[in-house]
Amino acid sequence: MGSLSAAGDAADAYPRLVILICDRSPMFSRTPIDPSLLRGVTQRRLGRRDALRLGGLSALGAALAACGVQGKGTPAASVDAGTLATFWQDKKQNGKVDFANWPLYMDPGHPELKKFTAKTGIQVNYQEVIQEMGPWFAKVQPQLSAKQSIGYDLMVITNGIQFGQFRAAGFLAPLDHARLPNFTANVGPKYTGETFDPANVFSVPWTSGITGIAYDPAKTGREITSIADLWDPKFKGKVGMMSDATELANFGLLAAGLKPENSGEADWKKAAAKLKQQKDAGIVRKYYEQDYVDALGKGEVWITQAWSGDIFQKNLSDSTNLKFVIPEEGGTIWTDNFAIPVTAPNPVDAITLIDFFYEVENAASLAGYINYVCPVPGAQAQLKKDAAALTGSDRTELEAVANSALVFPSEADYARLHYYVDFNTAEQQQTFSSIFEQIVLG
Repeated sequence: MGSLSAAGDAADAYPRLVILICDRSPMFSRTPIDPSLLRGVTQRRLGRRDALRLGGLSALGAALAACGVQGKGTPAASVDAGTLATFWQDKKQNGKVDFANWPLYMDPGHPELKKFTAKTGIQVNYQEVIQEMGPWFAKVQPQLSAKQSIGYDLMVITNGIQFGQFRAAGFLAPLDHARLPNFTANVGPKYTGETFDPANVFSVPWTSGITGIAYDPAKTGREITSIADLWDPKFKGKVGMMSDATELANFGLLAAGLKPENSGEADWKKAAAKLKQQKDAGIVRKYYEQDYVDALGKGEVWITQAWSGDIFQKNLSDSTNLKFVIPEEGGTIWTDNFAIPVTAPNPVDAITLIDFFYEVENAASLAGYINYVCPVPGAQAQLKKDAAALTGSDRTELEAVANSALVFPSEADYARLHYYVDFNTAEQQQTFSSIFEQIVLG
């Protein structure tokens, strides 16, 4: 189940997919755009990955120091019942929620939000104001440090260094799971054991995606199944690796038989040595940013690290027959998460909205538009049911989404997915940076 070919996976002609794969680039407004104009544009992923790039992490460390937040200490893995009760005891529903999200991460008509308001009476002020995690943290940190509202009751933030900083600084409200019955009933098992937020103390997923391997079977001459294939001398000069050191490190760790989410400095050095071996042997053609997609399409590389959505889009827009695989050793799962700022004026309204998106019908509606990995497995059957009520191309397109392993990975796929290296302190991040940046820049 690891191999996900757009040619065979999903009839891959769902036009709304193209909009949302590109959804976070600052160049896009909230005005609906002709999908044909966006085909082949991949700025959105580049913008999203900036949340995890070492350059951004280093800049954030400087910003934190300037603001008096050193990033030290170990984030809490849990909160006691007293702390939880203290936060929620005086909170009441106020009939409004201010929601901060990334651009084009929802149907522009906001059908789910309209349904929510009709059901609950709670008005939603939905703003697409998050472009990258580093700048977003820098923007809201002064208010949160001063225990002031940031103007939003709910935000979608990515796992990575900034999530750890939000958590370590005490900027995130503990979630009252008694107020999240739909989440408890419907969330997929993979999302209740996330190492960056064990037991979902401060967050639950909005959606997620996968980092794996893409390849051109016409060039490789065989199926690709393993990270070891990225080290195969037969592909010398035809292998692409990511310049994003967090992604690069994860594959180095997996290649060395180590789990990224449980790794430390000694493991990072082993992974760096493995990556240096690959580089010194001339196997790596280049350490790519977003341009790996074009390099693969042109045949400059035959096999490369890749993000699942990019390959789905490339096959759709250019009629290529590239394949995406979660390797045997594992791939990476990234998650964008609902979180409530600790200073939110309307946390009860916010948590009510969170739980609304975990109703199966609403999760299916969202997944049917954005086509990212859905954290609610039951949404797949709902999408099939919804598709059966349609006719013609609409039915075909929705069935394609419902049957796509890029939206609903199998349990076997999930079992091979790992989280990013988790940093508890700025010092750990700096050590990590010094170890891996020399692979890309040296």
